[in-house]
Amino acid sequence: MTEKQPIFILPESTERTMGKDAQRNNILAAKIVAEAIKTTLGPKGMDKMLVDSIGNITVTNDGVTILEQMEIEHPAAKMMVEIAKTQEEEVGDGTTTAVMLAGKLLENAEKLLDMKIHPTVITKGYNLASEKAKQFLKELSVEVTPDKEDVLRFIAMTAMTGKGAESVKEKFSNIIVESIKQVQESGNVNLENIKIIKNKSESVEDTELIKGIIIDKERVSIDMPQEVENPKIALISEALELKNPEGEAKISVTSPEQLQEFINREELVLKQLVEKIKNSGAKVIFCQKGIDDVVQYYLAKENIYACRRISKSDMESLARATGGKIISNLNELSEFELGKARIVEEIRKGEEAMTYIKGCENPKALTILIHGGSEHVMDEIERALKDGLGDVSAVIKNKKIVGGAGAIEIELSKRLKEFANTLSGREQLAVQEFANALESIPNALAENAGLDPIDVLTELKSRHDNGEKYAGINILNNRIENSLDNGIIEPTKIKMQALSSATEVAIMILRIDDVLSSKSGGGQAPVGTGMGYPGME
Repeated sequence: MTEKQPIFILPESTERTMGKDAQRNNILAAKIVAEAIKTTLGPKGMDKMLVDSIGNITVTNDGVTILEQMEIEHPAAKMMVEIAKTQEEEVGDGTTTAVMLAGKLLENAEKLLDMKIHPTVITKGYNLASEKAKQFLKELSVEVTPDKEDVLRFIAMTAMTGKGAESVKEKFSNIIVESIKQVQESGNVNLENIKIIKNKSESVEDTELIKGIIIDKERVSIDMPQEVENPKIALISEALELKNPEGEAKISVTSPEQLQEFINREELVLKQLVEKIKNSGAKVIFCQKGIDDVVQYYLAKENIYACRRISKSDMESLARATGGKIISNLNELSEFELGKARIVEEIRKGEEAMTYIKGCENPKALTILIHGGSEHVMDEIERALKDGLGDVSAVIKNKKIVGGAGAIEIELSKRLKEFANTLSGREQLAVQEFANALESIPNALAENAGLDPIDVLTELKSRHDNGEKYAGINILNNRIENSLDNGIIEPTKIKMQALSSATEVAIMILRIDDVLSSKSGGGQAPVGTGMGYPGME
């Protein structure tokens, strides 16, 4: 009788983890990611210092920034990073909440797996719970109109609290609300119209909103005026230089006179370019490409302010702000294509010189100029502003808000537990664990503020059982209060997106029962040896 040879289907360098091992590995990786950012949640959350391979430092408590820079290797952990990115792109805030919720859903699912409940039963229960939670969320939402500026300011302040901007959050909330109201068009807000620029000078308190644009370019010649009042502005996308022939060209010169004539002709063409600009009435030029030295000289002579090599995105912002049109052919330039502003000036702050275009007629493009003593401080302030802008624009669009401070999670948890009691199958247990997972948010808020989470959760549940559906933890005074009355407000869209993202990723990870990992290089154990799955590096 011949001895059977083992059959290898996969290369020797492939590692395979199956069944419970695969599930536990993936759940553990997701839990580690959630734990890593848990301490950053809330007004009293701590910061993380991230140092990359070349020594660049980032200090932040912004969930998505931390996860993006952690250089995560584990595939299940990478899926957690994806939901943070989606949350950031969709709403601009709530990334820590989404990742923590996903981690807790998986942690609670592990308890059910230990009870021999099949993963498909758990995923069915989680789906049911998620849909029901979204329904409850809609019922608990309060409608607001965009003209309620005080509410919008509270939303911006809630988003920025805990991100290094506490001391100036009232000023910043005014900047955010004013800028959003300026750029919004019939309920739609394009945040690309709000440009954020950083300038290392003065302090964070000096951060300002400029109704217009700041370009980080200086005038091309010091002979040009430093300030121009009520100018007409030309936006030119072509180079203000002599055009070179496209193919090879030879010019034959037989006498010195011809050479001089050729040089004079060159200068004449460039002078005519400036004449066209002057005749159009333009007093300021922004050129997307280069400006010849001769052209610079003649522009300065005519007292015309000019900047060159402006980026395409800045050119588009200038067009929106000034009402001018971007011209690709100087022959087309006339006063009808020109934009307007109240003042264009070069301002030097610190080491940098910038061009300010202020007082645009009906500007649909604005600039927030962040000041600060260091790059790290300004970077974190920028992240806080972006969170505030994202939250306020979500409310302008969606018009729905809920109470923050953990109030909405406790109320959803309470209602889901009541809903679970109406179910008869094993899904009931999954819905209950989903409800328990929601409690991890107020639990972390209390823990990060140095409070006893058990005492806080007990009192919160008691208040909600008595019908106080907006009772949450006011971390600033460590009391349980009505979050809506105290201005701790969040957009419904943030919570809705966090619920969807967290549930989807938890379900996807739970459904995986086999992991095949291809590693470069041979010499590793063949398939089926039960070697461990590579963890986070």
